[in-house]
Amino acid sequence: MVLSSPHSSRLKYLSLGVLVLQTTSLVLTMRYSRTLKEDGPRYLASSAVVSAEVLKIFACTLLVFIENNFSVQLLKEEIVNKPVETMKLAIPAVIYTLQNNLLYVALSNLDAATYQVTYQLKILTTALFSVSMLGKRLGFYQWLSLLCLMAGVTLVQWPTESEGDSEQKILSASSQFVGLMAVLMACVSSGFAGVYFEKILKETKQSVWVRNIQLGLFGFLFGFVGMIVYDGQRVRQSGMFQGYNTITCTVVGLQALGGLVIAVVIKYADNILKGFATSLSIIVSTLISYYLLEDFNPTGVFFLGAVLVIAATFLYSNEHKPASSSAIKI
Repeated sequence: MVLSSPHSSRLKYLSLGVLVLQTTSLVLTMRYSRTLKEDGPRYLASSAVVSAEVLKIFACTLLVFIENNFSVQLLKEEIVNKPVETMKLAIPAVIYTLQNNLLYVALSNLDAATYQVTYQLKILTTALFSVSMLGKRLGFYQWLSLLCLMAGVTLVQWPTESEGDSEQKILSASSQFVGLMAVLMACVSSGFAGVYFEKILKETKQSVWVRNIQLGLFGFLFGFVGMIVYDGQRVRQSGMFQGYNTITCTVVGLQALGGLVIAVVIKYADNILKGFATSLSIIVSTLISYYLLEDFNPTGVFFLGAVLVIAATFLYSNEHKPASSSAIKI
């Protein structure tokens, strides 16, 4: 199959646009939900991960039913009757579950700027895994664009000294170290799991929604076990949905939506391009912080970083197009 049709191209860029919006909203709401001071217990991150997997399973199942005239035959044939194919999703599922929990840990211990900059290391880890696992060949300008992107994102989110920056002063060195380790582990797991899932999607004729149901089933299983192991006592005391509110439900919904959008992106594009969309979302969230939240003052460093990110995006795209003419085979 050649990923060069107008329909695939439109779907690719549409999914990338939605991914930018989803990622921006998720980071802002997740950080807000983990720092919001409320009476009573805070919601459990492990519970939110499990809830997102359940929501994703329901959404994908509904999409499969719609595509197949509400017949359950396809699900039985592809999931129940093909246990080997289903088991292939166990590896990325456990890694995605770990990654999702790590992101909650990171955003509970790091300020948004530090988190967003550090998490962009997943672009490089994804590129390395794409080369080693998928045999992709990146040209000189593609590697240069990755370095340019990293430099640009770092400049955009470079922390500035502020007398009123009390949040960063309150954070202890130990909590920052925990957050940093969580982000670094999430970067490595994100790169490996994303490329592994891409490899499975592009080597099979199964529906992307069926694959996500398989992924979600394992994700729910591993997430539920993790919740019982680490938060079992709190669940028994106050229930699985303790501390849930409108913001929590929004975070869960955005996280579930993100899994579906990412699946479409890596089906019709690739993980590195997904990384560029995520990086652009950082700029969008920064602009929102300036115009709506009024907690950020853009500087010359910010504009230089923005130019580098845009230039890197075009540089990667122009290098990628000639290679695609030889057809990306699935």
